Amino acid sequence: MNRRERLDRAYRYQEMDRPAVYSRRGYPPNDPTYDRLKAYIDAHTEIKLGWNARRLVAPYEITESVEPYSADFERHVRTLRTPAGDLRATHLVGLKNQPGLHETYFVNSREDAIKYLSLPLPEISGDVSTFFATDAVVGDRGIADVNLGFNAAGLIAELCGSTNFAMMTITDRDILHAMCEREMTILLNLVRHLLSHGVGPYFSILGQEYIVPPLHGPRDFDDFNVRYDKPVFDLVHDAGGRMHVHSHGRMKQVVGGFLAMGADVLHPFEAPPMGDITPAEAKAAVRGRICLEGNIQINEMYESTPEAIRAETEALIATCFDDRCGLIVSPTASPYIPGAGEVCFPQYQAMVETVLAWKP
Repeated sequence: MNRRERLDRAYRYQEMDRPAVYSRRGYPPNDPTYDRLKAYIDAHTEIKLGWNARRLVAPYEITESVEPYSADFERHVRTLRTPAGDLRATHLVGLKNQPGLHETYFVNSREDAIKYLSLPLPEISGDVSTFFATDAVVGDRGIADVNLGFNAAGLIAELCGSTNFAMMTITDRDILHAMCEREMTILLNLVRHLLSHGVGPYFSILGQEYIVPPLHGPRDFDDFNVRYDKPVFDLVHDAGGRMHVHSHGRMKQVVGGFLAMGADVLHPFEAPPMGDITPAEAKAAVRGRICLEGNIQINEMYESTPEAIRAETEALIATCFDDRCGLIVSPTASPYIPGAGEVCFPQYQAMVETVLAWKP
């Protein structure tokens, strides 16, 4: 079984010769300390090369300007012009290498939401030949992953900010639904365009994590995630495609929602303290339906030991691969610490070697 076949069978919850093993590839830029890890991952793991489908969605014109704020920060202002009036979002950018900070969002009120809804639906067009080039490059080493970007609710939560979105679910729930329905329509138009041009069958989406506990309960998850994701997922499934969902957070109360929307692969499934669902609980909840991708916390790749990672990987396989289906062993995120490629290399190697050495 080659690496492409193994990932395909994982995505379809079919029996595999061993678990797949995978790592996201958002390495720190221009960092040669990761060169050995990059080569090792390319040679020994299942590969997913991402292809950004959102490039086909015509962007709205946004102007940017900079204002003084303090000795430590400057304010960056983004203005989105709509037929009903301008929307303004601001964030503070550190002048001394500090992290930035969101200040205001495009949608801060019902009035802002009405302005946003006045925008025309974007045109979807463009050359998709680069997808087929990406698929050819990955070959039998893995798959070309069609990235749809944010789901409807996640995109609206980004426009509002998490706290403001949560408050508006109480004060202006109807207008949030109107915005989510609009974004679902855009996603449906995008997926139809992709499918009509032969793009697929492996699709990915994210954003569901904005509407999970503790900020939101199962009702909100179903009302904003499941309601607007399921039609998109159904369209992909009707064409024989598969849907990968990336969502951090506390999943135990809402894992049924991922089943209801039709997720085929779920990454990650985090145990405490980062999440609230153990591998055994996750497998029991989705057995036969959803492939689990994970779950080794990314910090452990820098802070743990190869022996501990090996033991954790063995335990993960024993728990989640007892049916020889539905497991892609993976860290929760890309390697991320600048200058620390050699620090994490032994832990990555231990994870990969443990998967490759697995025998039934």
